[in-house]
Amino acid sequence: MELYVGNLPWSVTDESLTALFAAHGKIDRAKVVTDRETGRSRGFAFVTVSDDAVANAAINALNGKDMEGRALTVRKAEPRPPRQEGGMGGGGGHGGGDRGGYRRS
Repeated sequence: MELYVGNLPWSVTDESLTALFAAHGKIDRAKVVTDRETGRSRGFAFVTVSDDAVANAAINALNGKDMEGRALTVRKAEPRPPRQEGGMGGGGGHGGGDRGGYRRS
């Protein structure tokens, strides 16, 4: 089961998160989500636990628990919604064949 952990203090690392959850049983993986550009924590993480009983015990014990003045949010992770096609991502450049505002003669 994958758990979402929110409202984390900025100081939390993968290792400290693993230690926090390990008190409730075996943890497969704990990953604090970081900003791609700065490498700084985004304030949430995901913890993977194979045993549902351990996951549920961790949710019950840690949801709302104070950590450095912040009440943690711990719940079963929701599936990631599919990404929309188009939008701001790749594609054919700047419509109509223009490249950077210059027109070819």
